[in-house]
Amino acid sequence: MPAEAPSSGDGAEPGAPRERRRRRGRARARTEALLHTLKRSRRVKANDRERNRMHHLNAALDELRSVLPTFPDDTKLTKIETLRFAYNYIWALSE
Repeated sequence: MPAEAPSSGDGAEPGAPRERRRRRGRARARTEALLHTLKRSRRVKANDRERNRMHHLNAALDELRSVLPTFPDDTKLTKIETLRFAYNYIWALSE
């Protein structure tokens, strides 16, 4: 079996300009403006998903705070304090 030179996977000579691959099916080359619009649209959707996720998380933490016994009723626990307090409270109840 003859030894072959390592290749970059595309069969082109190193340093040679790459040939454009032909697109198959319905895919089209996208313009810069279209790519910018798509990126912005995706970012807006991702921001909406994150905002909804945080709203649901905050609502769940508020619900958890409402069932935990707190000493000063006017003090609102932080997120991490709420989770730690809930963990310790559940542990104490199980003991």
